[in-house]
Amino acid sequence: MQARDLLLALREGHVVSRDAVNIFAKGLGSEAVSDAQAGAFAMAVCQNGLTDEARVALTLGMRDSGEVLQWDLPGKVIDKHSTGGVGDAVSLLLAPMLVAAGAFVPMISGRGLGHTGGTLDKLEAIPGFQTEFSVKQFKEIVAKVGCAIVAPSASIAPADQRLYAVRDVTGTVRSLDLITSSILSKKLAAGLQALVLDVKTGSGAVMQDMQEAIFLAQALVKTANGAGCPTSALITDMNQPLLPSIGNAVEVADVMRAFESANGAIVDVAIELGTQLLVQAHLFFTEKGARDRLIKTLTDGSAKAKFGEMVAAQKGPANFADRWEDYLTIAPSNEVLATHNGYVQEIDGTALGQIVVELGGGRQREDDRIDHSVGLSEIVPLGKKMKKGQPIALLHCSEKTIGPKITKAVQNAIILGPEAPSLRPLILERIAP
Repeated sequence: MQARDLLLALREGHVVSRDAVNIFAKGLGSEAVSDAQAGAFAMAVCQNGLTDEARVALTLGMRDSGEVLQWDLPGKVIDKHSTGGVGDAVSLLLAPMLVAAGAFVPMISGRGLGHTGGTLDKLEAIPGFQTEFSVKQFKEIVAKVGCAIVAPSASIAPADQRLYAVRDVTGTVRSLDLITSSILSKKLAAGLQALVLDVKTGSGAVMQDMQEAIFLAQALVKTANGAGCPTSALITDMNQPLLPSIGNAVEVADVMRAFESANGAIVDVAIELGTQLLVQAHLFFTEKGARDRLIKTLTDGSAKAKFGEMVAAQKGPANFADRWEDYLTIAPSNEVLATHNGYVQEIDGTALGQIVVELGGGRQREDDRIDHSVGLSEIVPLGKKMKKGQPIALLHCSEKTIGPKITKAVQNAIILGPEAPSLRPLILERIAP
């Protein structure tokens, strides 16, 4: 089937063959497909959707448009992916936990855009930390340390990079089929033997509607398994940040505290994701065994030590794990006070994330420079009883950027009321193959 015939069939809502979609996807990477054809394809898929088989074919074609990593390691190669939200630094905690439990984790991550933070941006709050490596260097770090968290190289799924740019300017970003193939083409190009997905929903998430989150999780799991990678998903709550902070350096600081305390919401989510992944990869036979081992990586300090090894291998300070407070630059703090008595009834995570972006801690355009030192910390949790004048958060920024407008925006985003809210569990749904 020629590209023109495929586009006509998609536009008219006909079922198209796997081979035709697969060839078209590869053509996006080789530029055999024109920009006009790429835009027409994105619009047709956005309007009429793809069958499950065609979605798998699109994902595999985009994966195969570039380099697909091959590994020769004495253990399973596994990974986790999050659909994004504020105060979500699970990857920084979970990757070294999984390595300390016996796995290898080659994590290809992204940067923040909009109200959500990016894993790479958080790590670059560590002085000297590098995220740009060749595929050869990436593989060497994974072989030596067990994990690495890097930016995607130009040779990984180039078809996705091209199609995403087209989607961005044609209003087709929010297509379930295109989101699914975009996420999975990059992950599967890493040569994974198992994958777990953290699909977030709630006020601080990218996918805020619960039903939309379920549909996305189901599509991701079905497509990844159809492409040959054992995959499951958890739908997790993001009606409040997993960490009591939003920003880059402040989140890294709270991750280091989580390594040391071995408790908190971020630890609970990391353990559940890791448990599912280790069992799925057949590294443990029971959930109890996997869960106990992950907890031990925190209590015996092996996960924290492994994180330090990864930081050093990626050009950060060799002693960061032990001296992290000496290295992180966090802007001076100012208390944001409760304006009246009440329980914390609601936290508008999107609004808080946008505040951090306005302070310079995130991007409004892809080429914006980030101030890693700014952010919010010690954000009060849902359900906490507050008195007027008590701090509900610390605002970290320069004296030039703080003002009544910013303070008022934080107060408006953390809503107090006369009654304590009912709290949702952290794990809302489990999506199995």
